[in-house]
Amino acid sequence: MLIYTYPLSALWMFIFPILLGMMLAKKYRLSWQLFLYGGAAFILAQLFHLPLNAILTRIVPGLGGADGHVIVQAAVFAFTAAITEELARYSILRNKLKNARSWKAALMYGTGHGGFESMVIGILAGLTFINMLAIQNNPGQLSGLEPDKLAMVQQQLTAYWSATWYESLMGAVERISAMIIQISLAVIVMQVFLRDNKSWLWAAIGWHWFVNAVSVWSLSQFDIVITELIIGVFALTSLMIILYFRPVRDEGDTPSMHGPGSADGLPTYALEFSPPTDKLDSSRYTGP
Repeated sequence: MLIYTYPLSALWMFIFPILLGMMLAKKYRLSWQLFLYGGAAFILAQLFHLPLNAILTRIVPGLGGADGHVIVQAAVFAFTAAITEELARYSILRNKLKNARSWKAALMYGTGHGGFESMVIGILAGLTFINMLAIQNNPGQLSGLEPDKLAMVQQQLTAYWSATWYESLMGAVERISAMIIQISLAVIVMQVFLRDNKSWLWAAIGWHWFVNAVSVWSLSQFDIVITELIIGVFALTSLMIILYFRPVRDEGDTPSMHGPGSADGLPTYALEFSPPTDKLDSSRYTGP
């Protein structure tokens, strides 16, 4: 069963963001440029996030490897992810997407950010499956490893192939929750520009940090199913955040306000008003 569920999970991680992007593009007539810039925000964040983690691992006690303190690791690594990703998200909205100022644009932008993350994880999951399958079918290729490394690889193989079928699908389930959370973060950051208040950026950083920290800590305390349930609660809360910021009147309900040539998926506001001439004449003020 795992031979089917592992690649299915990896495939879902890759295609789910694309399917969601297609749905949003069709429903709200949004440009894929928003999706791509969201992905660029994720990549930009990693250029700072990964080196920052490497530096902190060396200088902060309790962060190193399996011997690190779980609470310290959860708090620090969650914060580095939150601060780099939200600043990158804000920076691109501020400098590259100056015309993207709507709730709907935030949905597509967040889908791109979470989508690139999901696709990268899906590719890595697929490569891991291929590697594990190759080792299982040809265990002789491990003969050249040193005893300690061989023991570690065998332990990883045992854990990988002893998982239940539903545990092998947890990664795909998590990506759905993670996507909803990423979209909520994009919606929150968008409020910086819609409400002209940078406090919303710190709100996004705080929510991102809390979700990541609790998720990392939970994985060290509970099994994968309980952890995914906790992440699911965060996703449900994030969905409520998304809906809370939805405008009372959806601009997509008025076709004339969305021209097909709009590059950023925002309304063109090209409505025209031509009152009858006779009405103008009868209402014109004529002084003495």
